Amino acid sequence: MSEKEIEIWGRPLEKMTTTELREAAKGIEGISGVHGMKKDELIEALRKSKGIVVEAARRTSDTIRALKKTIRSLKVKRAEALEAKDRKTADLCRRKIARLKKKTRRLAA
Repeated sequence: MSEKEIEIWGRPLEKMTTTELREAAKGIEGISGVHGMKKDELIEALRKSKGIVVEAARRTSDTIRALKKTIRSLKVKRAEALEAKDRKTADLCRRKIARLKKKTRRLAA
């Protein structure tokens, strides 16, 4: 996502639907076969036509490993809290674990 995308199309390309991307691509010369393209291909073609370069986000396995290590320690803490019948701490741990799992899924995608 870049500032230039927002200036040109009003919002980031990733947030647009495939239909909206097709409509935007139809108006640009040099892009053909719009109806046969997938969303990622449309985004790439639109960015290429306008000269927008986006750095790929760095997703390292080290980050995922660190998150999973934190999840494991929280699971141990949650089990201890459940054993001690401390529902409040157990619930907090459960929510933290859920949030961290979502982060790992986003990083893996």
